[in-house]
Amino acid sequence: MTDTPQRTRPLRVLAAMSGGVDSAVAAARAAEAGHDVTGVHLALSANPQSFRTGARGCCTIEDSRDARRAADVIGIPFYVWDLADRFREDVVEDFVAEYEAGRTPNPCLRCNEKIKFAALLDKALALGFDAVCTGHYAKVVVNEDGTRELHRASDMAKDQSYVLGVLDGRQLAHAMFPLGDTVTTKEEIRAEAERRGLAVAKKPDSHDICFIADGDTQGFLAARLGKAEGDIVDESGARLGTHEGAYGFTIGQRKGLRIGTPAPDGKPRYVLDISPVDNTVTVGPASALDVTALTAIRPRWCGAAPSGPGTYTAQLRAHGDETPVIAEPSGDELKVRFTEPVRGVAPGQAIVLYDGTRVVGSATIASTVRATAAGVA
Repeated sequence: MTDTPQRTRPLRVLAAMSGGVDSAVAAARAAEAGHDVTGVHLALSANPQSFRTGARGCCTIEDSRDARRAADVIGIPFYVWDLADRFREDVVEDFVAEYEAGRTPNPCLRCNEKIKFAALLDKALALGFDAVCTGHYAKVVVNEDGTRELHRASDMAKDQSYVLGVLDGRQLAHAMFPLGDTVTTKEEIRAEAERRGLAVAKKPDSHDICFIADGDTQGFLAARLGKAEGDIVDESGARLGTHEGAYGFTIGQRKGLRIGTPAPDGKPRYVLDISPVDNTVTVGPASALDVTALTAIRPRWCGAAPSGPGTYTAQLRAHGDETPVIAEPSGDELKVRFTEPVRGVAPGQAIVLYDGTRVVGSATIASTVRATAAGVA
C-alpha cells in the first residue's frame, strides 16, 4: 500500500491554503513531489475583518495575504475563491440551528464535508484538477487494487482523522494530505517552513471556532437566538435555578451552571439533558452521564459500508480517546454498543469508527441510552 502523495504520475493539485503554516508546508511538499500545484484561499466571510482576532480562525484578509505570499515563495499560481455564502448556509447556520435544537455540533467536520471536500472539490474537478491538498494530519493509503483508505496520521499527537471521517469514497479518491506521514513536532514543521522561506513559519496556530472571533460561543448564539429564560431542574423535576437560553449548555457540562442550591450529597452536578421544547436544562450526578449505547444518523463511509455488526474502536470528539464498540449499520442509522460505559456523549456530536488506524466512517449521534433508567435520552 502507498500514500497518495507518492504517486509517480504528476497530478494537477489544488492546494487549499488557509494562511497558516501547515497548509503552506503541505502545498510546498506537493509541489516538491513534482505535482502541478495551484494554491487557493477560501474567503469564507462576507466581512473577513470580523472572523479572527489574534491567533483565532483562518478567515481574515491578513490570512489571505499570508497564503498569497506563501504561494509566491513556493512558485505556484494563487487564487482567492469566494465561498462565503456556502459557508454561512452549510456551516454557520447549521451550527446555530443545531444548538437551538439542543444538540452539540462540530463545525470543523461540517466544513470539511460541505466546503473543502464538496464545494471546493466539485469546483476543482470541474476545472480539471485531480486532487485537493490540505494541511490536515491524516493519511490516504492506496491499496493494490486501487481502492483508497483513510488512516490516522503517523504521529498520533497531531492526528486529525476524526474531523475527516465525513469523507466518502469519492472524496477520498481526490484527497491529498502531504503531512500525514510526518512524525515530527510542530516546531520541526515550523523549522521546515523557515528553511523554505515561508513567512508563516512563526505564525500562531488557529484555534477555537473560526467564525466566533472572540471565542465566546454563548455570546455568539445569544446574539442570534436571543435570550430565553428557562428552568434548570434536577432529575426529579425540582426547579434549582434559571438560565438565559438552553442553547448555552452542552451534555456533560459542569461549570457555569449557576445553581445556588448544593446537591444533597455535596457532589458536583452536570448537565444531563437539554430540552429545547420546554427550554429546560436537567442536571444531576456524574454517574447519570454513563452511556451504554447510541443511535447515530446520516452515516458516511470512507469506502464500502460494513455489511453487518463489527468490533471497532470509536472516537467521540476531536481530541478524545478511543473506546471499544460493537457497531452495526441499520438502514440510514448506525447502532452502537459500548463495551464499557462512556460519559460526555451528546446528540449532535460525531462518532467516528476505526479499524486499527483505518477510518471506517462516521455518523451523527441522534440519541443515547444511559446506564441508569432516569438518564435515558
